[in-house]
Amino acid sequence: MTAADLRDLLAEATDLTIVCHNNPDPDCLASALALGRIAAAAGVDERRILYSGDISHQQNRAFVNLLDVDLASLDPATVLDRETGSLLAFVDHGVPGRNNRVPEGTPVDIVIDHHPHEALDARFVDHREDVGATATILTEYVRELDVELDATLATALLFAIRRETLGFLRGVTRAEYEGAAFLHEPADADLLRRLASPAVTGATADAIATAIENRSIRGSTLLSNVGWTSERDALPQAADYLATLEGVETAVVFGIVDERVQLSARSTDSRVHVGDALADAFDDVGNAGGHREMAGGEIPLGIFADPAADGETLCDLVETVVVARLADAFGLSDVEGEAETEE
Repeated sequence: MTAADLRDLLAEATDLTIVCHNNPDPDCLASALALGRIAAAAGVDERRILYSGDISHQQNRAFVNLLDVDLASLDPATVLDRETGSLLAFVDHGVPGRNNRVPEGTPVDIVIDHHPHEALDARFVDHREDVGATATILTEYVRELDVELDATLATALLFAIRRETLGFLRGVTRAEYEGAAFLHEPADADLLRRLASPAVTGATADAIATAIENRSIRGSTLLSNVGWTSERDALPQAADYLATLEGVETAVVFGIVDERVQLSARSTDSRVHVGDALADAFDDVGNAGGHREMAGGEIPLGIFADPAADGETLCDLVETVVVARLADAFGLSDVEGEAETEE
């Protein structure tokens, strides 16, 4: 489907609800912002961007605050009880109940995503696994539909493309470079610098330090349990760092956040698809998956352990089950493990 098809669908709408995935990142937020602008240009006066989870990563908080993104918490009832002409859109995710709090089976009108999916069901679907960011697709729409591109929107989309591709080093395609060239001039360079270097909280630094201290390596795969933490977004940051260690090609970091086990994985091993591996390991008990080089997941805590156990015991039980499942998914059962810590 084309950008013109999207515009025509939006032109029939009375209002638009854009749902972000849980704990939305810059790619999701920028895509939602751009879709809202496209809808406004098509004559949709009532628009809202909803999300579930937390915006706790310092970069995500800076993105929302510095770009003044108008967000509201998702109430599942608002997406179930919709009148004729009210459209529901997903950006950077695609299936109700997977990485979002939308009830399974909810009809969706618009899906724009670059993550792997077997099948997507919506009136308008643009699903491109071959591009590096969902923001790349939205940038293409903005350009083709001649939507007004101010500094805020250009900065949001350019930063999202850069962040999702790790500075044009991961999963990047020609489309990302073309999109960046289009966005470069109207973007705010000072704001881009501020978004790239937000302040880090002490709690985040502590969680990353725990991930480093608790690392264990089996072959070229590193696993680390940070235990109980309030800093969910420290997990992907720790995984990014640990994946750069000498001899490490795949890093998986996990921890307990509230009542869920959260996982984040990174890999440079061409033989490994970490999204498929996490899905194989945990899809029967939660939501997990992603790209070949980057993936994540979340699983209800009660699936793995006795809720009546004390904190330390519960953490140990979770580690035993999660490591066993990861070992099976990554083929580590026959690889001798070695705990590695700094003196």
